[in-house]
Amino acid sequence: MSERRHDTSPGPTGGTTAEEPHKLPIRTLIAASVGNAVEWFDWTVYATFSIYFATQIFSAENESLAFIGTFATYALAFFFRPLGGVLLGRYADLRGRKQAMLLTITLMAGGSLVIAILPTYETVGWLAPILLLLARIAQGMSLGGEVSNASAYLAEIAPPARRGRYSSFFYISTGTAVLIASLLGALLAVSLTDEQLSSWGWRIPFLIGALLGVVGIWLRRDMAETEQYEENAEKARALKNPLLTTVREHPKAVGQLIGFTLLNTLSYYVFFSAMTPYAVNANGIDDSVVFWALSAGTALFVVLQYPFGWAADRFGRKPQMLVWSGAMAVLIVPVSTLVSPGAGFGSMLVVFCFGLGLYAMMASIAPAIMSELFPTELRGLGIGAWYNLTVAVFGGTAPLVIQYLGDAGRSDWFFIYVAAGAAITFLVTLSLPETKNSVLR
Repeated sequence: MSERRHDTSPGPTGGTTAEEPHKLPIRTLIAASVGNAVEWFDWTVYATFSIYFATQIFSAENESLAFIGTFATYALAFFFRPLGGVLLGRYADLRGRKQAMLLTITLMAGGSLVIAILPTYETVGWLAPILLLLARIAQGMSLGGEVSNASAYLAEIAPPARRGRYSSFFYISTGTAVLIASLLGALLAVSLTDEQLSSWGWRIPFLIGALLGVVGIWLRRDMAETEQYEENAEKARALKNPLLTTVREHPKAVGQLIGFTLLNTLSYYVFFSAMTPYAVNANGIDDSVVFWALSAGTALFVVLQYPFGWAADRFGRKPQMLVWSGAMAVLIVPVSTLVSPGAGFGSMLVVFCFGLGLYAMMASIAPAIMSELFPTELRGLGIGAWYNLTVAVFGGTAPLVIQYLGDAGRSDWFFIYVAAGAAITFLVTLSLPETKNSVLR
């Protein structure tokens, strides 16, 4: 993949060279993004296969309690993301993006390996769920650090005029990982019996996740540190109370990050997680119909990343974000009415392509937008702390909101909640400066 750029560096005779092709550093972009792929592969695998290993890790005598324990462990990891974002974001500002990214992917791969080889409750009793909890805490902290550090890295290595395109690789990896995890779940469900899946089959995807982590470590071992970090490392080390500094000296940036991460999180949760049980359980739509529609929507999400990254570099970040948040505010409720008893593949395809196609407008440039808010010496910590806190508050509580509304017989009100969040994000986006072609602070 190559593009044209204007190179004004001195030529052999002291003049300037003609326009030369700009080559994307594909290996570096993949290495920077692979951690996010591993992270979300493992998170998706946990959600997909939890129904099979719940009674293996928790006591099988009370199946309901086993599922509650498994899902609570999943949710708890969300709330360790802010801690990981603070600690690993600060580590990246002090020790470098590369070292932090190696640490995050090692934590995630290690957590996945621990889950893959966990002894059962029948073998070691309560040690099994304790080990599961520790593995998930490590993965939660890892994910909190990975998002901020990989975002900063991608933004800092990108030429100013191509930061959107570089950033798009972040969610290309995420969407691809989620799609692969979903297809793997379908393949194992077809290939193995429920008894085999519950006995040992659920361990296979976690082993694959650990192996992907090893590949990621291998890819990252030769990554170069960013020049921006090296030039500002002393500033980062000299900071006192850096978390307080983000609020005291950059309150507007913190508020803006929280404002658009609110809808970023709800968009991800609605279409990658909540819509499936809402369609299947609340509306009785065939699960295979929902699965294939989600797969098509996810593929569209991946395909649109680079074009939207290019568009943001050409036309600006704000227009895309305003279209995304404005359309979600106005259309999410009407579109959700397509998810009704008897809905077929066409209706579900429209729902997922609408949601994930719009979400790609934001996801493709999220690392660029977040990185453009903070100076280099605070970038890892600033993104890590406030992005992950927002995700924990709105993503971590989303299942509770849905459960509460479902118990009240008003599951559809959740989409009104999302529309309200989209309206807030739209207003926050209006306050953002246009940053295309800008040099990072």
